[in-house]
Amino acid sequence: MPVAEPSHGLAAELALLMEAVRAAGAAALEFYGNEPRVWHKDDRSPVSEADHAADAVLKSLLTAARPDFGWMSEESGFAAASGPKEPIWIVDPIDGTRAFLKERPEWAVSAALVEDGRPVAAAVFNPAADLFFTAMKGGGAHLNGAAIHASQRATIAGARILAHDSALRGRRWAMPWPDMELHRVNSIAYRICLVAGGKFDAALSTSMKSDWDLAAADLIVHEAGGRLSAFNGATFVYNRAGFRHDNVVCAGAILHAKLIARIKAADSR
Repeated sequence: MPVAEPSHGLAAELALLMEAVRAAGAAALEFYGNEPRVWHKDDRSPVSEADHAADAVLKSLLTAARPDFGWMSEESGFAAASGPKEPIWIVDPIDGTRAFLKERPEWAVSAALVEDGRPVAAAVFNPAADLFFTAMKGGGAHLNGAAIHASQRATIAGARILAHDSALRGRRWAMPWPDMELHRVNSIAYRICLVAGGKFDAALSTSMKSDWDLAAADLIVHEAGGRLSAFNGATFVYNRAGFRHDNVVCAGAILHAKLIARIKAADSR
């Protein structure tokens, strides 16, 4: 099926987003491996001066260029748009701060433009590995400028899954999962993008995520022909009263349907 041509206006928004995300990645890299100052939030998760530096770059470039758009960031909070359907930037300056602090190249700058609850332009940049994922609604998904596509795998057994072992072996499952090849990557946004690029077949998380963790990667995997949803199969809606999401499953379209069916049959909660 041919991909619809994106509007000129949306292409301009993606260009702006890419410029800001690349600049934020460069700002974060200045601290990478240089022992940045670290403190902890109320939930005990770490945040560093690198997170704040990247956030400042994103906010400066994006809000200056589009002062009428809303703003939502893990680090600098929320500035509402004029209504829930209006455009809003949703960003995570460093998704995977723990990996960043341990100098593992599994972190990313993640940012999306969201309209009417869904992302329409997105960029996820892993500066340490020089991997830049982008997408806009109707324009496909790309990695470093080349088109990417999610896996077409149709079977769960033997699939390459990005998930913590504890997420699949816990008491919540009424029956055991088949044998799969499990891998761990800290950043959820980067995990979803790796699925979008076909490097892994699926990603699954039983831990709660926020809008800024998911919005950008959501568009990228959907434009790559994959799917991202909650365990009940519902597509995520962003910029609403509740910005937290209980669980996440991501895969190519065929495998995603199989995973949702398996989750519904086995989930004891």
